Amino acid sequence: LVNAYLQDFVAANPVKDEAVKSEYENIVKTMGDKEYKARHILVEKEDDAKSIVARLQKGEKFDELAKQSKDPGNKDRGGDLGWSAPSGYVKPFADALVMLEKGKFSAAPVKTEFVWHVIQLDDVRELKHPPLDEVKPQIQQRLQQQILEKHIMDLRAKAKVE
Repeated sequence: LVNAYLQDFVAANPVKDEAVKSEYENIVKTMGDKEYKARHILVEKEDDAKSIVARLQKGEKFDELAKQSKDPGNKDRGGDLGWSAPSGYVKPFADALVMLEKGKFSAAPVKTEFVWHVIQLDDVRELKHPPLDEVKPQIQQRLQQQILEKHIMDLRAKAKVE
């Protein structure tokens, strides 16, 4: 019975094309127009990060120093994070990343919530967003789910349990 009600609600409240287009434009705007290929070395203390920066300035290799990183997912790959948009990182990390020049590392350690990073920018490229037609079904489904969740929350708020 509940499923039938929800199906009727979905059928009566379809997602409009304008909403899909607006959501797509929001996503594109949030992701930006560039992707960054970066590496990082994650340490727990600022002094350790400063020491790594000093060693890099003396000419030591980022790959070798990355072996000290506390990030188990990429320390054996020279700290490689792969290609990603800045929106995929926490704000302090993303802000520092976009300020770097290609081939350079952060001159000062970057603090995120509980740790410190030394970041190196390897490359930058244009971010190619898929066309709206290609992602329209996923966006429609996501928006429909949001509408449905809001409706259920509204029903709960109005419900009077005696």
